[in-house]
Amino acid sequence: MSIHLVPDGLAGDRVDAAASRMTGVSRSRLAELIEQGLVRLNGTAVTKSTRVAAGDMLEVELPEPRVAQVTPQLVEGIRIVHDDADLVVIDKPAGVAAHPSLGWDGPDVVSHLAAAGFRISTSGAAERQGIVQRLDVGTSGLMVVAKSERAYTGLKRAFRDRTVTKIYHALVQGHPDPFTGTIDAPIARHPGHDWKMAIVDGGRHSVTHYETLEAFRAATLLEVHLETGRTHQIRVHMAALKHPCVGDPLYGADPTLSARLGLERQWLHAVELGFEHPGTGEWVTFTSPYPDDLRRALEVVEQGG
Repeated sequence: MSIHLVPDGLAGDRVDAAASRMTGVSRSRLAELIEQGLVRLNGTAVTKSTRVAAGDMLEVELPEPRVAQVTPQLVEGIRIVHDDADLVVIDKPAGVAAHPSLGWDGPDVVSHLAAAGFRISTSGAAERQGIVQRLDVGTSGLMVVAKSERAYTGLKRAFRDRTVTKIYHALVQGHPDPFTGTIDAPIARHPGHDWKMAIVDGGRHSVTHYETLEAFRAATLLEVHLETGRTHQIRVHMAALKHPCVGDPLYGADPTLSARLGLERQWLHAVELGFEHPGTGEWVTFTSPYPDDLRRALEVVEQGG
C-alpha cells in the first residue's frame, strides 16, 4: 500500500493521471487497479474519471508482482567478447532481450548464459541476476553481465556514476542541424501508450550527445554518446529532433525507407563499451562491428538508396 497527499499542482487532474505522476505506475496499469477497487481517494474507491483536489489522500494498493521465470536456452548469434572470473561481455544480436520478462516470450541473454553454463551474480531480481545494463530487443551490440558480487556492485555504481563509456552508431532519417549537438530532455513512460517512452515534464533526467560521421542523401550516420541510460533514450531523443532512427516506426520512422533498406528493426548498434574493471581496476574497452543487416542497409544508403 502506498499513500500520497495530492499536491496543489495536480489539483483537478483525473485520478489515474495524478496517481501515475505520484507513483510512477503507468496509467494503463492504474486503470486495472481502479477497476479492482485498489485505488482509493480519502478512503473511497474511485473511477478513472474521478478528479482529485489538493490535500486529498490517495491510496494505491499494488498486488505482489509476478516474476518471470528463467528457462535455460541457448540463443543463436550471441557472441562472447570477453570472459573472466568477474564478468562477461557479450555482443547481443537484435531480437534478443536482456532478460526474461512477463511481456516477452522470445530469447534472452540471461537464459542463454544459464544454458551455456555461466555462473553469474545472484544480485538483482531473480529473472535479471547479473544484469547491470540493458539493450532494447531491437538494438544490437555490447552488453556486460556481472559474474561476481563485487563486479555487480562495482558495475552498478559505475553506471550510476556515469563513469562508463557507452558509444552507439545510429542511422537517422534526414540531416540533423546542427551536425553535432546535445539533447537534454527528461524521459518517462508515454502518458497515453505504456509501451512507449516520451519526453515528459518531470521525467528522468536524460542527456544524449551526438556527432555526424557521414551524411547521405536520405539519412545520416551518427556517433552517439550516452551520458545517462534511460529506456529507449536514443530513439526518443532523435525522434524529438524529427530525425528518428531508420527502421524505427514506433518513434516515427518512414516505413518505406526501411523497406528499401531491407530493415526489420531500428538501425542502432552499441559499438563501444568501456569501464574500469571491478576486479583489476584496469580500464578496459570493447568494440563491436556492425551486424550484417545494418551493414547491408548502410551500403544501400551509401549508394544513394
